[in-house]
Amino acid sequence: MSALFMFGVIFIAVVAMIIAISKFNIHPFIVMVVIAIAMGLVCGFDAVKVINTVKSGFGSILANIGIVILCGTIIGTILEKTGAALTMANSILNVVGKKRSVLTMGAMGYVTGIPVFCDSGFVVLSPISRALAQQSNKSLAVMATALSGGLYATHCLVPPTPGPIAMAGTLGADLGLTIIVGLILSVPAVAVAILYASKISSKVDIPANSEYTMEELIKKYGKLPGVLHSFSPIFLPIILIGVASVVSFPSRPLGEGFAFKFFNFIGNPVVALMLGVFLAMTLIPKSEKQNTLKWVTQGVSDSAAIIAITGAGGSFGAILSLLPIADATTGLLASGLGVIVPFLIAMIMKLAMGASTVAMITVSAMMAPLIETMGYGSPLGRVLVVMAIGAGSMVASHANDSYFWVVSQFSDMKPSDAYRCQTGMTAVMGITLIVIIYIISLFLV
Repeated sequence: MSALFMFGVIFIAVVAMIIAISKFNIHPFIVMVVIAIAMGLVCGFDAVKVINTVKSGFGSILANIGIVILCGTIIGTILEKTGAALTMANSILNVVGKKRSVLTMGAMGYVTGIPVFCDSGFVVLSPISRALAQQSNKSLAVMATALSGGLYATHCLVPPTPGPIAMAGTLGADLGLTIIVGLILSVPAVAVAILYASKISSKVDIPANSEYTMEELIKKYGKLPGVLHSFSPIFLPIILIGVASVVSFPSRPLGEGFAFKFFNFIGNPVVALMLGVFLAMTLIPKSEKQNTLKWVTQGVSDSAAIIAITGAGGSFGAILSLLPIADATTGLLASGLGVIVPFLIAMIMKLAMGASTVAMITVSAMMAPLIETMGYGSPLGRVLVVMAIGAGSMVASHANDSYFWVVSQFSDMKPSDAYRCQTGMTAVMGITLIVIIYIISLFLV
């Protein structure tokens, strides 16, 4: 299979996907599964292998985040029904102020995205996004874009998120330096996301879908939950996942005995978010206890479409992973473009396969034996290659990326709105970052 034919098929598949979803309003689940099968057959793979790959891709992505999405949706439903989301929105705005609510969402995403997968973080924090949109009288698209960008920046650049920490290990980059540089570079990335949300996403009008004013809601709920209690179902999973990431550092700060195993168990996203569900259930007042099953069932039902779409995205990505995309791009390594080369390869992998973490891990493995000959063998040089791959894996979140559908479905975005807000924002973030990284490399490497 020639590279030209392969990239032509990928291009046609992506365009067909966008048209079918955006113009003909065909459900994304059907579109992605059908296109995944068609791509596999057109590229010459055995029909049985294609079907098995589609099934395994669907299952593997849901094995990673399926339960997380379910738990996050249940937590969000309970936060909304009990008025805890109102408490959180009020407390945040009291500190930051209504005029800076977009900055608040970006900053929350920046912090949360360090230990938590962006998909999981958005699911957990989306109730706050919705509540803040209502409180500050802004389009939900603005708040969702700012939150998504904040999460995405540190997800792609800062260990202990799995992608960056795997890249640092593969490329021999100092982990501490990688964290420091990643935190610094994430700041302009989040700033760009906030600016994009304010200027571009603000043109997409999505109501917060609150049936009442703030005063009416407070009266409806009666006595709202306390601030600490309201935040606890979100912060507990975040803290547990963060602790598990720290104890798993290569230096093993707590060793590898009982403490290591214990914190890795309770810090597993599935366990941590399940604990968050039980903690959220303690928010339900005695007068509403009879609604506990009803609210949990609603959360499960609301997550069904998201899980189906996410699994279909995994099927599409699995078919693309069969193609020799990485081999077809290795000629770029001798071009003398420096950090732009790993950025471009990661961008191609991301656009084709959808999964940022897979793109990061794959491209870092490609670059590892070549990093010395490219002139990036110094400690900072290795870190900048990590950052360049991370930036490339941001460009861009579209229909074959589970995060695209998590953001759109939890923010009431039509696919066309999600392309404008999520895809456009992630593209601008990645391109801005590589410009900054390339300039740094000219002077410091």
